[in-house]
Amino acid sequence: MRTLIALAAAFAATSALAGTFEVTPASTTEWKSVYGRIEARDLVPARARIGGTVAELLVTEGDLVTQGQKIAVIRDDKLAFQVAAVDAQLAALAAQLARAEAELERGQALVDKGVVTAQRLDQLRTDVDVTRNQIAATEAQKSVIVQQEAEGDVLAPAAGRVLTTPVTRNGVVMAGEAVATVGGGGFYLRLAVPERHAGGLKEGASIRVTTGGGEMSGQLAKIYPQIENGRVIADVEVADLDTAFVDARVLVELPVGERKALLVPAAALTNRFGIDFVRVGTSAGEVERAVVIGERIERDGVAMVEIMTGVSAGEQVVFP
Repeated sequence: MRTLIALAAAFAATSALAGTFEVTPASTTEWKSVYGRIEARDLVPARARIGGTVAELLVTEGDLVTQGQKIAVIRDDKLAFQVAAVDAQLAALAAQLARAEAELERGQALVDKGVVTAQRLDQLRTDVDVTRNQIAATEAQKSVIVQQEAEGDVLAPAAGRVLTTPVTRNGVVMAGEAVATVGGGGFYLRLAVPERHAGGLKEGASIRVTTGGGEMSGQLAKIYPQIENGRVIADVEVADLDTAFVDARVLVELPVGERKALLVPAAALTNRFGIDFVRVGTSAGEVERAVVIGERIERDGVAMVEIMTGVSAGEQVVFP
């Protein structure tokens, strides 16, 4: 009984493989291999707001930073001297205010006794008001200098990865000079495609990306209208893109058009001594032919192989 069941299973498997396949031209996507560069969407320089000496440099190339994070400290010793000078002015004005208020009290007492005139009392009140306003102006001037000292902290303008730090500790920088460059806003692949393929590029098309971790899929997000040096610039968005190295080159395959190809199931091929063969049904019977194969393509879950030479359209390929 077991022998009969085994024979039946073998017969069923042979019947499933048996049959023919008519070779007809099929549309297939033509892929173009180019190299793309991993780039940051935004390259934002972190600039010094004051001139001075780099007292602290808290980041280096490759560090991840958050927006507003302190990445360096610029110190200008002149600001400390200016604060000391303003403090001395405030001390002098405070003494002057105390004297003016004392003169005002004495003047009020003399007016009550009829010794001095009311005009002199008004002059004393004016001296007190002027001194108070001078103190307020000097305190505002001090606040400006203190704010300048606080602006010595260089903050990250955006969240991302530090790409360059062109300054060193104890180096001198000027106001507006870049202390570091932060790449943020996400990372993408930038392509430079020959302009002869411009007509075949479509936004939203699926892209194949080959990295050290294997093959990934992406999407053609943007095509720039300006052609530079005979190249069309395009951006590709890829999920989970490795951003350890910015400006790294990655192999990308993108669709640039369609063409007709002769496809046969991969199961119809046999290989002997490194040569691929297919069986073709003719009026004289089955004939085995040597073929040259091309790209392997999957259609509806079936592995297909492009036949370059050896089989013509309309012929019947017999499964082995």
